[in-house]
Amino acid sequence: MLNIDLHCHSTVSDGLLTPTQLVEHAAARGVEVLALTDHDDVGGLDEARRAAAATSITLINGVEISADWRGQTLHIVGLGIDPAYPPLAQGLTSLRDGRTVRAHNIAAQLGKFGIHDSFEGASRNAGDGHLIGRMHFARFLVEQGYAKDVKSVFKKYLVKGKPGYAPHQWVPLNDAVSWIRDSGGRAVIAHPARYKLSKGALDELLLEFRAFGGEAIEVVTSSHTPEQSLLFARHSQRLGLLASRGSDFHGPGESYFDLGRMPPLPANCTPVWHDWNAMM
Repeated sequence: MLNIDLHCHSTVSDGLLTPTQLVEHAAARGVEVLALTDHDDVGGLDEARRAAAATSITLINGVEISADWRGQTLHIVGLGIDPAYPPLAQGLTSLRDGRTVRAHNIAAQLGKFGIHDSFEGASRNAGDGHLIGRMHFARFLVEQGYAKDVKSVFKKYLVKGKPGYAPHQWVPLNDAVSWIRDSGGRAVIAHPARYKLSKGALDELLLEFRAFGGEAIEVVTSSHTPEQSLLFARHSQRLGLLASRGSDFHGPGESYFDLGRMPPLPANCTPVWHDWNAMM
């Protein structure tokens, strides 16, 4: 069985490793097929591809798009995309502009609770010219002693009902799926258990996603328990959706799974890579 990881992040979005370092880290841990899926940005793919050429890794062009479905923020991974496809490139630019607005709103919300200079701190963590996400604020809050680690931050800050939460309108789900599909890619719902939807709402989401042209869901990912992975394997089989496997790796010490260390997909689902023989 190939060691495949189809969800990870570099410093181009909110990871700790550059695209080159990320590929080298993956290669050292036996990953054979890797998708770089930065949030709303494909700027790291060229560097990652050059790094992969020096290893045995097959690199898959990827992205993770922030989308809205009935007021619920979703993350949709695109695999095998054409990053130069104009509607996709233009849509991602618009999303990054929106992220800057949201970052200022997050800083304003934190300021109401006496946490100041968070925008500047998050900007330093993001680096010059890179988008600012919640993870950059989380690292700032850890640096300032408000939490012991980034995992703890998201229990006390930056989420709905907690200090630092700033609602934001992302791209409609249908648009995100269309950009991916029309660019030649395959759309995947990332970490579906994280959305905490009721059974009825989850079924409606999966059916709408499939109707829009979505093809897969993440079954094995860092935020899924073994029981949740089995549950989403059954959903994938029941609805004819393909199953994906991705660590959502952000960096050493910040992720539940390291690259190359995830369990395999359950046997009762069809992998999203089942027809990638020519590519791999």
